[in-house]
Amino acid sequence: MSYLVYLGNLLIPVPPESIQIKIQNQNSTITLINEAEYNFLKSPGLTEISFDILLPAFKYPFAVYENGFKDQKYFLDELKKLKLDKKPFKFSVNRELPNGKGLYDTEFKNVSLEEYTIKEEADNGFDLTVSIELKEYNTNKTGTSDISEDGTITEEKQREESSSAPSADNQSYTVKSGDTLWALAKFYYGDGSKYSLISSANPDITNPNLIYPGQVLVIPKE
Repeated sequence: MSYLVYLGNLLIPVPPESIQIKIQNQNSTITLINEAEYNFLKSPGLTEISFDILLPAFKYPFAVYENGFKDQKYFLDELKKLKLDKKPFKFSVNRELPNGKGLYDTEFKNVSLEEYTIKEEADNGFDLTVSIELKEYNTNKTGTSDISEDGTITEEKQREESSSAPSADNQSYTVKSGDTLWALAKFYYGDGSKYSLISSANPDITNPNLIYPGQVLVIPKE
């Protein structure tokens, strides 16, 4: 079986012996006041990809190059460029059987080069090993990030969040998925144990542990 591994348009000459693709978890579990546990299922986090690549010092028969042999400096320069450009790129793995029949491919349209480590080891002679760590890069519909380069949330995103978040001046609040009375009391009063203030102001709440998305709650002043 043959493997072709690309970082953007850069073909890796020797496919990695192994590739690790880690799908991150973002589910959250909370314990209610009656000690019951609830697990809230959320979309997976950004995928992380890691592998080691071999950069040969000489042209080996098992190495694959596009447009002829390229030395180690060429690949190191290309990796440096991917890092310094601060732009996402495509990562793909193309698999093909010896008879030419293609198997499934792995493709991420947008990843970032998080870090890479260059290793020189006596056992490898003049060859280099480079450890690569990639992370899936997520963009919103406009293709722009909600986070600025200094790590702060953009003003546009702040306005969006403030318009959708409950305000302490509001007299009512519409429950969203994942909300709890404890969390709402913590937000409005700074103390989750004051959830009974909200519960008492809403006669339709028969069980403080059960509120439902779309339910409109009265939020009384403390």
